[in-house]
Amino acid sequence: MNKQHLYLTGYRGCGKSTVRHELARRLGMPSVDLDDEIERDSGLRIADIFRQSGEPGFRELESVELERVAALPPHVIALGGGAILRPENRRRISRTGWCVWLDADEQTLADRIAGDVSSADRRPSLTDRPLREEIRDVLEIRRPIYESVSDLRVWTVDRSVQSIVADILQEWPPGTSTTDV
Repeated sequence: MNKQHLYLTGYRGCGKSTVRHELARRLGMPSVDLDDEIERDSGLRIADIFRQSGEPGFRELESVELERVAALPPHVIALGGGAILRPENRRRISRTGWCVWLDADEQTLADRIAGDVSSADRRPSLTDRPLREEIRDVLEIRRPIYESVSDLRVWTVDRSVQSIVADILQEWPPGTSTTDV
């Protein structure tokens, strides 16, 4: 399958949703947020899916939804922070698109998550530990996976959305249209 999508990955609070909108606008591509798609198709909030089915049940829905959106025409796709955990998801991402890892330090992520009132209501804790400890522990596991699946890593701390998008567009793969961006 042709590489077509521009995937955004990274820990919760790294800026995937915000960057997705600006990238889609600049590239003239439609965009989707995988978490939004899961909630729409399941009729449940992510926190409710976790309560009813646990993380394994959520990850299964996430894989099914990724398979569906990967089959769409080219999109900018904001992945959930854990979508890269399953090997089949990483293979699908690599086969169908170009992946950008939006990264930030633990304190910045904690500050952004704590400042987003909708985030706590929508996305459950993964470890039931204090936020900063959870971020540290989860990132310890995920950082090597983010690195393995990503074609580009972009640091998002103390940067404007426009600056982050400019870095991504500068590296956008050859053969992909960036006219008028």
